[in-house]
Amino acid sequence: MSTPKYVQRFARLPAVFERLQRHPEGLSLEILAADFDTTVAALREELLAFYTADIGGRWLLTRPEVLEFLGPDGDTEDPGTAGIVRIVAEVPADIGVEYVDAGELGLAYTAARALLETEPDNVELTEAIDVLTETMFGPSAVGASTPAVRSWNRLLPVFRKALAEQTAVRIVYSRAWHPGVTEREIEPYQLVQTRRGWEVDAGPADADGRLRTFLLSNIRSAEAVERTFDRPDDVAELLAAQRATTRVRVLLPQSARWAADFYAEEVTLVEDDETDVVVDLDLLPPVDGRVGRLLLAAGPLATVIDPPHLDSAGVVAAEELMMHHSAQA
Repeated sequence: MSTPKYVQRFARLPAVFERLQRHPEGLSLEILAADFDTTVAALREELLAFYTADIGGRWLLTRPEVLEFLGPDGDTEDPGTAGIVRIVAEVPADIGVEYVDAGELGLAYTAARALLETEPDNVELTEAIDVLTETMFGPSAVGASTPAVRSWNRLLPVFRKALAEQTAVRIVYSRAWHPGVTEREIEPYQLVQTRRGWEVDAGPADADGRLRTFLLSNIRSAEAVERTFDRPDDVAELLAAQRATTRVRVLLPQSARWAADFYAEEVTLVEDDETDVVVDLDLLPPVDGRVGRLLLAAGPLATVIDPPHLDSAGVVAAEELMMHHSAQA
């Protein structure tokens, strides 16, 4: 099971800074990225996420300067293109999660809580969650019970047992992409942890041979039934098709970068400046539904670059939501 990217970010940066402190002259981003099994673009983005904010002009640092980005001649260079980074001040011991914007911090907290469900004895992860909790809610919230967050994953034991015993499960489900609540009997084939939390891919396959994916956070109730099932012979191919993604290129304001991470399985940086970012998003079906929700979350300045016909997905999503809520009024 892969660790969510936001949890990886909190785990990786302390080691990166420790390495930089041992090299006061600085290190190549290529060397650092290779040492920590990531890409130069991803590492650069992580470093800037913590130590830049409210960017004005071209990468103007308004927070305490902890890092310095250099060109090959040793002179200061645009952090967006510089190849060398070095420490120029003492790094705070706790990495300073207050430097992260609220949307990104919330995703980090959610991802960490979800991971803790699978690693309940992970002391370091528990301590990281305490830091996040204090940052978001204040010192009094540390150690307090948070049933609203943990309840999102309360049904994990039911589905793990059903997977192991190949037992069908009857669920009551609040649909993610269309209004309404449904009740159905499903055959769990796979549990997957994503940025959105835990998801279950399940059969039986529909008339077109496709499986269904259900968010555990949207399942109101789940109960194993006596019926057992046999996994299809081609279940590996079915699951691969269920998780196949479509690439969409979008332009987002810097303040809405968190939305890309939330709705996409993978995010690839294409262009980056002081106001906007262009990213390639690998999206699961329904692509139009995910793009529509992303555009609504990101605001009116967000634009689909390719494929261009999806640029209207936000308008469609808004109309659907308005019609639904008008009918409920």
